[in-house]
Amino acid sequence: MAENSEKRPTLRSLAEITGLGISTVSQALRDSPDIALETRKRVRLAAQQAGYRPNRAGVRLRTGKSNVITLVLNPQDGNSGGFSNQDGSSGFFANIVYGISDALANTSYHLVVTPYSLSDPMAPVRYIVETNSADGVIISRTQPDDPRIRYMVENNMPFATHGRTDMGIEHAYFDYDNAAFAHEAVRRLSQRGRKRVALFCPPPMLTYYLHTLQGFERGLAETGLTGFSVSTVSSDSGLEGLRAAGLEMAHRRDAPDAVICTSASMVQPLILGLGNGNMEIGQDYDMVAKPISKLIALVQPKVIGIDEDFRKAGRELAKMVVARIEGTPPETLQVLDSPC
Repeated sequence: MAENSEKRPTLRSLAEITGLGISTVSQALRDSPDIALETRKRVRLAAQQAGYRPNRAGVRLRTGKSNVITLVLNPQDGNSGGFSNQDGSSGFFANIVYGISDALANTSYHLVVTPYSLSDPMAPVRYIVETNSADGVIISRTQPDDPRIRYMVENNMPFATHGRTDMGIEHAYFDYDNAAFAHEAVRRLSQRGRKRVALFCPPPMLTYYLHTLQGFERGLAETGLTGFSVSTVSSDSGLEGLRAAGLEMAHRRDAPDAVICTSASMVQPLILGLGNGNMEIGQDYDMVAKPISKLIALVQPKVIGIDEDFRKAGRELAKMVVARIEGTPPETLQVLDSPC
């Protein structure tokens, strides 16, 4: 064990490799602006080639920082109907992690994913703050009045959110314009001659539920279509719940001839349920969904897809939380991404 420890690259060995002082190497690895950019690049390259890994305990003792950014996600967020990410999945969990990792690749920060249960979303945030186990936090599933955000602001924890709030607190966020998505979905269905639209909503407690409804109602008003929203099931309902909702929809006397899905996880079970009720996609109804994977597009080519780039969201959120750690005001770190 001692022999392996001696062979592990250290700041001293990196200094010998690069011909620089130990202090210079240390500052370069911390991406200090006092060190020339070319020198920082040279030191990082040498560290990568040598397999250098900083001792986190030592870093924390010297700087008070963990060099960790924590992404707090519910494991269910990974089930967005995208199947394998290797097939160009729309899966939220995988793509947001890849995006964050991309953005942190050339920084001193490491990503830690912390799962939590929907029954107590405050638990992981409280633990991170109380133990000082991360320098910054990224959360999703934001609510109009989100206690996690108020808690992190009160405890001076840098953070960024996937989604907005309506609580009068300025915070860094990257959000998708779900109002614009719903409006565009109604417009496309109108162009196809559809008359009555069913909107399958996000979970009602989330902020983007309200945004989606606003866009949907505006779309109906502008196109003259009729429609209704379904909030008894959502992407949290599971496959059987969604299939049953599709079957029930098909048996309604006022069955819609158009469906909007606010999550890719809704697509397959709703098509199955509507099919059980003898409604065929592309004939009896059209469906718009976001986002859909290449696999869904192949298996269900009649689904009208509108993109949402989760990997882009991850990259931007990572940049935002690093900026917040460095003191950038949150009101300058707010992005509303338009449907692709």
